[in-house]
Amino acid sequence: MKKTISIITGCLAAASVFAQDFDRYFDSSALRFDYYRCGNSQNEQIFEDSFHKEAMWGGNRVNLIDTLNRGEHQVRVYDLETNELIFSDGHNSLFQEWRTLPEAKRKLKAFPEAFTMPFPKRPVRIEFLSRDRKGVFHPVFETEAYPSDRFISNEKRPYQPIDIQITGDPAQRVDIVLLSEGYTEGQRELFESDCRKFADELFSFSPYRENRNRFNVRGVWKASVDCGPDIPGDSVWNNTVLNVSFYTFDSERYQMTYDYRKVKEMAGTVPYDFIYILSNTQKYGGGGIFNFYGIGSSANPGLAAKVHVHEFGHLFAGLADEYADNGCTEELYVTDVEPWEPNITTLVDFDQKWKHLVADDTPVPTPIDSAYQSVVGVYEGAGYMTKGIYRPIQKCLMREFGGVEEFCPVCTESIIRQIDRICQ
Repeated sequence: MKKTISIITGCLAAASVFAQDFDRYFDSSALRFDYYRCGNSQNEQIFEDSFHKEAMWGGNRVNLIDTLNRGEHQVRVYDLETNELIFSDGHNSLFQEWRTLPEAKRKLKAFPEAFTMPFPKRPVRIEFLSRDRKGVFHPVFETEAYPSDRFISNEKRPYQPIDIQITGDPAQRVDIVLLSEGYTEGQRELFESDCRKFADELFSFSPYRENRNRFNVRGVWKASVDCGPDIPGDSVWNNTVLNVSFYTFDSERYQMTYDYRKVKEMAGTVPYDFIYILSNTQKYGGGGIFNFYGIGSSANPGLAAKVHVHEFGHLFAGLADEYADNGCTEELYVTDVEPWEPNITTLVDFDQKWKHLVADDTPVPTPIDSAYQSVVGVYEGAGYMTKGIYRPIQKCLMREFGGVEEFCPVCTESIIRQIDRICQ
């Protein structure tokens, strides 16, 4: 435990070196870069589109450099004159998920994306990197941004902000923005009620409950023409703000939108760290991608709260799914590489994971039987794979909902670490 605390402290100390540099390199607004991520299972390219100025940077102004090293992609921003790294951030993408599917072996696709950073005072170089199968980052694309560029758009958009829970300065809080999807004209009060319900449900689960006063929650409203998302399997096609749909990648309960740029544009109405979409439907389903966006059905009876907190776990802390899918045809992880997600392991480098939480008398790997029902160990079957990938405990909200009311100690630790990093 002491060793782990020392590593975390050292990382935060390293990031704090950049605390005094925020005002030197950035102002209080934000820069959004719109682009396309394109390719197939073997190749990836990024094509530039446009830059936009948003009213306020809602992120931390101390920890400007990503020290957790999570995500399949990373963006690094350098001062153009000195080549000093002044900002970095990791994330996943819908494109990265798609390229693991059989379809990506036979066709090319383009996915609209966007990246947001503090608005620079001086010219910068922006570098995009992605991991290979061995987990190593490689450059994919780079461009330059000039704050004086006359083509940086500053258009005002017709979205309406709603304060749900404000506890402090966005620079020292985790800021969640909730976006309306599939709410029609006249349903604004319903959306606001669903936002408050989302907040109450999220903060009913530990460790969010104990840290509620470190979060701000805001909503952004825009009415849709039709009520609810698309459901292609039922031939339902609705005209909505964010064009959300079930059957993403032909999986019925996977509810997402491909138009991430519209998501970022709408979110930019308020200061934010993480984006979550409230989809106005009773149909079960959702999705969550690390530092990208999350989504859940706001009206699903019974399971809405657990769906929200599960998907938010992906979005917020980069937590992996801890269940195994026997029907999975693709091995999403290579078993001779330690995955970056904090709650799964291949045991290749278990020291960097939750070894400090495993008792000396607990066998590794750990048998899946009643003797270890609530014991932190190393249980085979996670990350959609039945063999070679291990999870920390037999039951956790990142694995199943039935009879499970909490995150395991490993997921809890990861969530707290993220809260601490953002709120410093």
